[in-house]
Amino acid sequence: MSGSPRIGVVGDYGEKRETHRATNAELEAAGVDFTWIATEGIGNPARSLAGFDGLWISPGSPYVSGDGALAAIRFAREHGVPLVGTCGGFQHVVVEMARDVLGIVDADHAETNPGAEHLAVTPLACSLEGQSHPVRLLPGTRAAAIYGAAEVVEPYYCSFGLNPELEPRLEAAGLLVSGRDENGSARVVELGGHPFFVATLYVFQARDDYSRPHPLTAAFLAAAG
Repeated sequence: MSGSPRIGVVGDYGEKRETHRATNAELEAAGVDFTWIATEGIGNPARSLAGFDGLWISPGSPYVSGDGALAAIRFAREHGVPLVGTCGGFQHVVVEMARDVLGIVDADHAETNPGAEHLAVTPLACSLEGQSHPVRLLPGTRAAAIYGAAEVVEPYYCSFGLNPELEPRLEAAGLLVSGRDENGSARVVELGGHPFFVATLYVFQARDDYSRPHPLTAAFLAAAG
């Protein structure tokens, strides 16, 4: 596809991971040029990520280098690079914002550091792995506009999510919770004032029909293009 954006998929690719194969299928169906970037190879993101028009923070946490994933997210946030994250991508967006925007320098993820004093990501009440659930979208948000719907049903592969105790501070800092489950728990976050910065706890690219890009994929690629 001539002139299409070049997308960097940040994550540690594994052929056996269903969510990684789904990510490939989604981007292949969209006809864009994409490259997987191993988290331990991020190094200086100003160099390693400079050639990409958009970054997709992949599922598949824990990453080989959590710091590498966080560096990529910070780079995209600070430099206006369109970003979409799913599952582990959502979780690391939360950690990066907690550390680098809220100043909670030791904010962490319960999957990799369950004993941390300040957990930005905590275990869900029940694992959602292998399940599909409804997501209610907040009117007036980018997510709601992209979907053009008040509620959608999407697939999950995770057992961890945003620590609800941290949510008010993150929203005050600009990371809006724009999608919630039926119990009000955060499922979509987006950053205002950015070309495109949306992360979902669910893995929207894991689907059966790739005849057209998912609405979130189409919006992300439009921003990256």
